[in-house]
Amino acid sequence: MGKFFSTILDIHMSFIQKQKIYFTASAPLSAEGHVNLSPKGMDSFRILSPTRVAYMDIIGSGNETSAHILENGRLTIMFCAFEGPPNILRLYGKGYTVLPGDEEWERLAPLFELQLATRQIIVADIHKVQTSCGFSVPYYEYLGERDQAQKWAEHKGTEGLEQYKQEKNRLSMDGLPTALY
Repeated sequence: MGKFFSTILDIHMSFIQKQKIYFTASAPLSAEGHVNLSPKGMDSFRILSPTRVAYMDIIGSGNETSAHILENGRLTIMFCAFEGPPNILRLYGKGYTVLPGDEEWERLAPLFELQLATRQIIVADIHKVQTSCGFSVPYYEYLGERDQAQKWAEHKGTEGLEQYKQEKNRLSMDGLPTALY
């Protein structure tokens, strides 16, 4: 049975910091809209306080999370133990997007090893933490990070990345504006 907490405890922080992958989930308000679920890696997650987290987000084929949190704020982040004792940890919160040039960017960006393809930083104020058993999560072995995103970004170059963001990242697949709009 799951246990709920109002803040990220030290034991949760320790677990989160050991994970190599996590997942973000968001959804629009419309019942016809698409729920988004994205895997994240690259040492891109930071705990800012017991009730605030942030992650570095790189350019991708869509920008659903930014659109959804701009519309309604809802964001869930999930970590699973793929080695060691079974565990699942979910962070429920309200998020917002921080873009290069925003005042908050200057405080947050130094916390990350920014990539050429870094698009934005997503910040979430956490109001609920849940742990659950994770008994059915399989074991997986971490072999390392993929380098395709970096190679793709280098091939595109700075101007190409900006053009790609304008073409592919300004609207969600459901037509909602993102913070880049």
